[in-house]
Amino acid sequence: MTQARRGRFVTLEGGEGAGKSTQIRRLAARLAERGVAVVATREPGGSPRAEEIRAVILSGSARRLGPLAEALLFAAARADHLDVTIRPALARGAWVVCDRFFDSTRAYQGARGGVDASVLAALDRIVVGETRPDLTLVLDLPAELGLARAHARRGAAEPVDRFEAEDLAFHEALRRDFLAIAAAEPARCVVVDASGGEDEVAEAVWRAVESRLLAGETA
Repeated sequence: MTQARRGRFVTLEGGEGAGKSTQIRRLAARLAERGVAVVATREPGGSPRAEEIRAVILSGSARRLGPLAEALLFAAARADHLDVTIRPALARGAWVVCDRFFDSTRAYQGARGGVDASVLAALDRIVVGETRPDLTLVLDLPAELGLARAHARRGAAEPVDRFEAEDLAFHEALRRDFLAIAAAEPARCVVVDASGGEDEVAEAVWRAVESRLLAGETA
């Protein structure tokens, strides 16, 4: 029996309101049109137990425990997400397109929260191992615009989550953190200007996926 070719692992990163969920939906649909099996997922979450941890983190309940405790919660959620959702999908040849992954932990709990990079690297070695993204798309836009979009999407009646509630300076610094990650790992990361319209951004995302992962493959 021929073993299935491992699928591709694509992550989308960026600040609040960057449009990651929308672009994941559009990318998954476009890949499906090419006959590619796709699993769209998210972090924290993506598996039943990880979704339970997500609720705790985004409610702000873990904030009083500090950034290290939050990082450990993310790692626990990620371990289950990988075991239950990501690795089985890749093993059967499906592509996985994920809204946030370890770069968000590096930016939020690391650069912004002050958790030492060596601690986060150790967690990655233990939890992620070799299941690293083939491609990471960093959706970049000014923090003020992203927060305005997030507010419009959420609506005034819904409460802001743990991270969106941070001030503008935090989100401006977070933008710089994501750009620094992309600059440090250009073989894996592509920065996409997310300040334009949805169609424009979707085309930029597709061009990056096509050039990095689909070049030379038959449809």
